[in-house]
Amino acid sequence: MPPEKVEVFNSLESWVSQRVLPLLKPVELSWQPQKLLPDPSLPWDEFKDQVKELRDRPAELPDENLVVLVGDMITEDALPTYQSFLDELDGVRDVTGSSPNPWAVWIRSWTAEENRHGDLLKTYLYLSGRVDMLMIENAIQYLIEAGMDIQIENNPYLGFAYTSFQERAAFISHGNTARLAKESGDPVLARICGTIAADEKRHENVYNRIIEKLLEVDPTETILAIVDVMHKNITMPAH
Repeated sequence: MPPEKVEVFNSLESWVSQRVLPLLKPVELSWQPQKLLPDPSLPWDEFKDQVKELRDRPAELPDENLVVLVGDMITEDALPTYQSFLDELDGVRDVTGSSPNPWAVWIRSWTAEENRHGDLLKTYLYLSGRVDMLMIENAIQYLIEAGMDIQIENNPYLGFAYTSFQERAAFISHGNTARLAKESGDPVLARICGTIAADEKRHENVYNRIIEKLLEVDPTETILAIVDVMHKNITMPAH
């Protein structure tokens, strides 16, 4: 990307600190997968009862719902690809792996928040007994090995245009899965998917906020990026 375009993102570092980073949640105030799963610290009989309750609830969940849930989980579990993708974008990359640059702080913190999603869904599916975990694990390894070719070309304008649409798609998918789980009689799964959907909505708001700012400071380049991404179509990473 031309140096003058890189400078656009350098000039926004203070804005990111003030308008983006506050949308993150402190670890101490964040939900964690363990809060929504059987508690292994309990005595064996109590833990076993919690697992049995979890297995009983999705027993009648339609296979179609499970297929969507597996697709959502595999998408979330390929997180290393997404962090690598963001870290390659000119102007916002984390050059040291622990840079205090606000763009880098966002990328790492976003990754940390997203990491919970795959952990939670994978553990739920494992305990449910309804899916072939070996096949799922193979699929995750294939997906991470394959990477993600979305033709962003190390361009943060394109990258943030893509993530704003992709996070919207993730929010819709998890939200719809929550609704289907509730209709099928599994309120715990509905809460799990709804909790993840809320994260995705908050992340969508962040990326939309970034795009709005870019439209303000560099409208031509930002509009061209949105047009380019829309022409290529928004493909979910686990397609």
